[in-house]
This record gives sequence, C-alpha cells and structure tokens, in this order.
Amino acid sequence: MSRNEDVNWGPATGVGSMPGGDAREAAKTVTGTFEDFPHLAELPARGPGADMIGRTLGLLVEMYAHVEPSGWRVADRPGRDTRRAWSWMGEDLDALEEFTQGYQGPLKVQAVGPWTLAAALELRGGEAALGDPGACRDLAASLAEGLRGHLAQVRRRVPGARVVLQLDEPSLTAVLRGRVPTASGYRTHRAVDRQVVEGALRDVMAAHDGPVIVHSCAPEVPFGLLRRAGAAGISFDFGLLTERDEEAIGEAVEGGTTLFAGVVGSTDGPLSDPAGSVMGVRTLWRRLGLNPGTLAESLVVTPSCGLAGASPVYARAALAHCVKAARSLADNPE
Repeated sequence: MSRNEDVNWGPATGVGSMPGGDAREAAKTVTGTFEDFPHLAELPARGPGADMIGRTLGLLVEMYAHVEPSGWRVADRPGRDTRRAWSWMGEDLDALEEFTQGYQGPLKVQAVGPWTLAAALELRGGEAALGDPGACRDLAASLAEGLRGHLAQVRRRVPGARVVLQLDEPSLTAVLRGRVPTASGYRTHRAVDRQVVEGALRDVMAAHDGPVIVHSCAPEVPFGLLRRAGAAGISFDFGLLTERDEEAIGEAVEGGTTLFAGVVGSTDGPLSDPAGSVMGVRTLWRRLGLNPGTLAESLVVTPSCGLAGASPVYARAALAHCVKAARSLADNPE
C-alpha cells in the first residue's frame, strides 16, 4: 500500500505508552479497547531499554548505545542495555501477536523519529548527535534500515494488519528553533535548517510502504513541514493549539491529512462526558468553515500524550473514553 493511499483509519487509538510492566495485560487492554485501531503498547516503567529512546535505539542497524548517568550514549557494540531493549521489544511483540489472532485492519507501531533521537543520543564526547550533521545522517539511515526489519517482523506476526508507523518527534520544534541545550546547559545547539529536517524525515518515512503519522505533544507542531515530508497523519495535543495553528489545521484537513487529536488527558484527572471532550474540535471545525460531515473521517481521537504517567485504572478509562468520544463525533457531527 502506498503511503499516500487513503487509509481506513479506526475512529480512535492510543498514543503509545501505558503504565506498569505487564506486556500481556497492556496488549489485552489496548486490543480489547481499540477493536478497530490497536497499537503496540510501550511500557517505559520497566526501565532503560523500555523507554521510548532506548526502545528505538534497539532497532538501529550497526549502531549501539548504552546508558550513562546523563542518558543514552553511543557504544561500540551491543551491551546489556541494548540486549534488554531487544528482549522487551520481543516480549511486547509476543503479547501483541497473542491478542491479535485473526485481526484485520490498521495496526499502529511507534518509534522515535530521527530528530528527537539525535537530540537525545550522546556521542562519545557527551554532546548530542544533533550537533554533528554527519552523525545525524548516519543515525537517520540506521533508523530507516532498522524500521524496515521491525515493520517486516510486525507484518509476519500479524499478517492481516495494515501497519501504520508512528514517528514520535516531541523535540522537533526545539530542533527547528534552536532550543535543544548542549551538554553544559549554558548554550543551545544551532537550529537545523528546515529543508534538512524535512529531508531526513522523508527518508525515514520511506522505510515504510504504508502510512506514516508523526506525533508531537509539544507546542508549535510544524504541520506544513510534516505534510511536505509525507506524513499521512499528524498527532498532537489538541489543548496546545493556538490561533496561529488554525490555518495550518485547515490546510491539512483540506489536503487530506488525518488529524490525530489528543483530546483526552494523559494523566489522572476527571473525564468529562464524551461529547464534551470533542466539543472543542467541533467548534474549531465551524470556525474554519469545514464541512461537519467530514469531521469523523478526518479525525482520530487519542489521549493528549502517552499514558505512562497515569494509573492503570485511569489509563483504561482514558482509552475507553477515546472510543466513546469518537462515537459521539460520528453520531453527532454538527
């Protein structure tokens, strides 16, 4: 399937992370809640290697890393931390396979994108790979190759699935704005040229022959850049949108980009009625002059970010709330 081909998205899905450390319980919850659009659960509470950076570093080809007190740093060979990341990913895939027997439909898997990875991974001297253009290119190429193998394995395990790749890029805006601090903390890395950023994203997206979405729960999501890079969908925290984002949102919808709107809180708190959770979306649609009839087909309901910081009880309730809110949109688009 072409990345630009229309995708029959499910009405709601999760962002990625879940609380706790039981892979089977997480897979059971996700697949049982999102019957039309499950995702591969991530469980960062298990420790280094299960966190989103370590998990993605474990996918790299011929590049390795280990944990230092300051974070993940390039290594010469796979060590204990890399092997732990491999083991946990295998455990997560085993659980996903168990609970998706016979499943046919979209299935989302997540990995950290090249720029957030470059901002987080330290080179041997302790500075982020982001400050070395050659290291950024090598990292993106290794990530693309690793994703090809990972996605192929997901397809083998869940043969009826239409795999959707989500690239997590929470640091992307900071990379573009020159806000990523150096190791000393006294300076920041220079802003990376937008064309360079776009090119690397496009190259990594090309590792998947299906749809790619990009997720960022940070403010100032660069909607236009992500669309030009080839993103079929953009996932964001709806509560962080500003008036300056609205024109980009309208252009995205009219251009066929699917919005993954984070309208349900990702940490413990009261949940409003489902219709109330999507009231802001309806208001935005009217303000932009968009056809209300396109709302449900142009938007997927999600939590505002990953649920790793939530309690297990709240996480289950939040996922179920996403499904109910999406149903409210479909039943009452006006």
